[in-house]
Amino acid sequence: MRSNAAEVVEAALDELSAQRLDGMFGPQLLERLGELLTAQNRLAAEVARTVRQCELADAAEVDGKASMKAWLRGHARFSASAANALVSSGRALQQMPALATAAADGEVSAGAVAAIAPVAAPGKLEAAAALGVDLAEIDLLLTDVARNQFHPALRRAVAHYLDRLDPDGPEPDPTEQRSLTFSKHPDGTVSGRFDLDAVGGEKAQAVIESLVQACRPAGDTRTRAQQQADAFVQLCDNALAAGRLPVLRTSKPHVVVTIPIDDLVDPVTGQGAADLGFGATISAARARWLACDGTVTRIVLGPEGQPLDLGRSHRVVPHHLRRAVEARDGGCVFAGCDAPSHWCDVHHLVHWADGGDTSLENSGLLCERHHTKVHHGFRVERQPDGRWRTWRPDGTEILLLPRVVVGTASPRAG
Repeated sequence: MRSNAAEVVEAALDELSAQRLDGMFGPQLLERLGELLTAQNRLAAEVARTVRQCELADAAEVDGKASMKAWLRGHARFSASAANALVSSGRALQQMPALATAAADGEVSAGAVAAIAPVAAPGKLEAAAALGVDLAEIDLLLTDVARNQFHPALRRAVAHYLDRLDPDGPEPDPTEQRSLTFSKHPDGTVSGRFDLDAVGGEKAQAVIESLVQACRPAGDTRTRAQQQADAFVQLCDNALAAGRLPVLRTSKPHVVVTIPIDDLVDPVTGQGAADLGFGATISAARARWLACDGTVTRIVLGPEGQPLDLGRSHRVVPHHLRRAVEARDGGCVFAGCDAPSHWCDVHHLVHWADGGDTSLENSGLLCERHHTKVHHGFRVERQPDGRWRTWRPDGTEILLLPRVVVGTASPRAG
């Protein structure tokens, strides 16, 4: 049920979106934009405040989620960084009343609140209290910077304050200085960023440089960046081929390619014909190339898309069935969960002890948390069209944003 406040906001937005903009001149447009930006700041503050209250009330548990960060990723389809920033902003607004007032009045942006939020992180609050720092004064000073100065100045002010909390602290833990992130693009290519401590960076450079120098063919026109990227891929090839990587859910990690049999045998290139294990899409030609490598696991789908079916005597899911379930589901099927397949167990929809087969049709991927939830009252079911639906113990369905009800009947109790 929507609140009256939400209905009022939606009505105002409907009115705004109905206005014609093509006949407006510059000053009129800028005035309108300024008003909208102030309203956006106010709405962002209210969203952050509500997220914080959801966190305090453990509201995410209603939908089977472990935290509001997880709820925002799954239900509002936020990126991990955006979800983290919003939760941190909500906590900061609770701890810093001057900032909260400025945000509620639309005087500071959501970006400014997010930039100040590290000040209110639990560890920083403890450090400030130990040094006798007046947080209220810091709140006023940083809010004033956010109101009146450009964003780079605000970030410098926040960094200056955080640095002064522990100017002579202990030698930092190198693991806290390391991060590695990947971003997947619509065409399947991947971008990334890494930050390493001095020693970790030295190790990485030594390994990459050894591979670069080991392969310097005559007439090589690759740039230095391309040489290092090829060396990195070669390092991964070597690790996969060695077979000494940690086991992921009973299986050694491999490159997994899923392609229909007709596309595999078709001699044409066939763009977008095959799927990789982490979600990228490649051509049939590239899949055929990968299929020549004996260290690559292939999943070949028949015309009906049903790779296999095993009898119920198999209580432990064998590797080839798990591969088939991963190929179909891609990750955790619980509503709003973005856990990848290698975090997941294969769940029997009808338990084998109750007569359920160990088969593709009776299986679904669930991460550890949601596997536990399903065994404690929550319920998942695959529809004839291949979509998954999730119900709470009370029989109400967990719906993602926007909340559109699919059908009317609740499934059988399991």
